[in-house]
Amino acid sequence: MRKKILLMAKRSITTAATAAPLTYRRQILKSPSLISLDLPDAWPPNHHSCLPSPPSSGEEAGAAVINGKLMAEEIRAAIGSEVARMRDSIGKVPGLAVVMVGDRKASLIYVHNKVKACEEAGIKSLVTRLPQDCAEDAVIDSLSKYNEDPTIHGILVQLPLPQHLDEAKILNEVSLEKDVDGFHPLNMGNLAMRGREPLFIPCTPKGCIELLIRSGVEIMGSNVVVIGKSNIVGLPTSLLLQRYHATVSTVHAFTEHPDKITREADIVITAAGVPDLVRGSWLKPGAVVVDVGICPVEDPSSEFGFRLLGDVCYKEAVRVASAVTPVPGGVGPMTIAMLLCNTLDSAKRTYNFV
Repeated sequence: MRKKILLMAKRSITTAATAAPLTYRRQILKSPSLISLDLPDAWPPNHHSCLPSPPSSGEEAGAAVINGKLMAEEIRAAIGSEVARMRDSIGKVPGLAVVMVGDRKASLIYVHNKVKACEEAGIKSLVTRLPQDCAEDAVIDSLSKYNEDPTIHGILVQLPLPQHLDEAKILNEVSLEKDVDGFHPLNMGNLAMRGREPLFIPCTPKGCIELLIRSGVEIMGSNVVVIGKSNIVGLPTSLLLQRYHATVSTVHAFTEHPDKITREADIVITAAGVPDLVRGSWLKPGAVVVDVGICPVEDPSSEFGFRLLGDVCYKEAVRVASAVTPVPGGVGPMTIAMLLCNTLDSAKRTYNFV
């Protein structure tokens, strides 16, 4: 039985270009990355095509398109200004290191985009690429090198890793102070506990919240459905939403009647990685839909030989929802912006720079 994960938000939403409150913009620069599949192999994809792909901006059938690309550009410009101020003041810049195993096409593009974003913001970036069949010790050795490098303030392991590698063990090798992906157990634990603050909030959940806030969506008191319970997206997104006083339900592979649960949501956040999983019939009229799911689909006409589709049947959702994030151009750019944000934050802590 096909299962799904969604979030829905308030009906009224401004256009994607709406700026966040000044206090929140300050917070985000003082305070993302990686998207995983939340579904087991038993979840079959939806073969009923909802093509064509969504436009990157504008509106269709009354639904506002939440332009994550535009928002991310604004945030990255602000980060670039902060990096320049740090360089001019103390002669230092933030440093980000990426460890990638194998040559998965989607991962190559993600890493390329992260490195490019670093360059544009003035952040130093290093990439270690290891072969698909590398030993676990090789990955850990690379992480140890970056843990000890004082010019590196953020380290991330590009996921997913090959199946022969112990993902949990490898992620735990990243220094807590450089865990800009926010996956360290102590960061996750502090996110879950009231009265405690994690050093880093995972980038994709952080980007989802920023998208909602900058779009004028009221989170406090809203019914939110999160589709997926992965450690990378689903779980931290649910925890973060609770910090914003939302009422949160999680839909996953063993949820009975996921469509019924999702239709009750004001905000739907889906991170399943199954194309067209969420149909228009799953949505309450006026809901806000944040599509985190990504799935590469072969497309010979594309520059890279494939294109990315989201979890949401876009052409149906725009007829029901008040606002929808496109894929690509929605959550993805915000994830990278939050990654730069976390790296800058780490460097500021290291150098006691305010």
